[in-house]
Amino acid sequence: MIGVDAMGTDAGPGSLVKGAAMALKGGVTADIVFFGDEQVLRPLVAEEPVLSGAAIHHCDASVSMTDKPMHVLRRGRDTSMWKAIEAQKEGRVHAVVSGGNTGALMAVSRMQLGMIPGIDRPAVTALWPTPRGRVVVLDVGANVEATEHELVRFAIMGEAFFRALTGEKKPTVGLLNVGAEELKGHELIRTAARVLREADPDMTFKGFVEGNDISLGAVDVVVTDGFTGNIALKSAEGAARLVGGWIREALTGSLLSKIGALFMMADLKKLKQRIDPSTVNGGVFLGVNGVVVKSHGGADERGVSAAIGMAAGLVGKGFRKEVAETVALVFERAGKTLEAAE
Repeated sequence: MIGVDAMGTDAGPGSLVKGAAMALKGGVTADIVFFGDEQVLRPLVAEEPVLSGAAIHHCDASVSMTDKPMHVLRRGRDTSMWKAIEAQKEGRVHAVVSGGNTGALMAVSRMQLGMIPGIDRPAVTALWPTPRGRVVVLDVGANVEATEHELVRFAIMGEAFFRALTGEKKPTVGLLNVGAEELKGHELIRTAARVLREADPDMTFKGFVEGNDISLGAVDVVVTDGFTGNIALKSAEGAARLVGGWIREALTGSLLSKIGALFMMADLKKLKQRIDPSTVNGGVFLGVNGVVVKSHGGADERGVSAAIGMAAGLVGKGFRKEVAETVALVFERAGKTLEAAE
């Protein structure tokens, strides 16, 4: 059962409804519950036969993109976002997808679902296309700064998430840095690397990776603070759209290029899918004691479909228990290593 907060996005509820329909048509097996204005949602849902069994939970209000998280926590309990997370807390849905206000969604999720034992702060993930598949990058926006403690926890969460998402038993992990050498970067990140090497021998930790290593797929999980991660993510999305625009210009600039494009149509569609940010839409809030997936506020139906598919794929996976157990073990092994670094 997937709860969809259908209000408060830049793209409007139509994209959420169409995206849910696309996910089901694409093979996602889940019951959908929409949270939002029933008068708006009912005709949209009626247009999609595949959603004939979907429920609509009417909500009188929604969270806007400009609402402050504290305002939502105090006065937003009748909003679609709050009601969707509340339904997961009460076990009426098993995961929630929302394209709404990121800060508010994080605050509401933390308040209602709580945190995984041993985790102080959540982290937002991003899936990054590489020549050999996808790499998980975290944090990409939840925390502007991160201590060495938090970077270690992010690494543990990212490893468990990648394992749950792909089935890979020994994903590789790297810390994003200004260079791969051990002496590069500030003391905080060097301390985090030392703790991971010494206190988590079960992790396949590859040390430091640089920005270009993300797209090359040098490791499966790239760990950084939210400030750096968000800038890297937005830069990559912008570069993908820039390249996509150049390709369109090159293939439509003349009659000859248009004819050539017709012969390359199948390959061009594959290329478009590989560089389109919508195909990897959906940032999971790792650390909260539930499954919450943040869809981009302006995501089209393809992006929403990807986010719903990710949420459905994580339901029933035991990665939250694994995270709690690993965090406790690693910090027990670390002893006073981090305390001495403070």
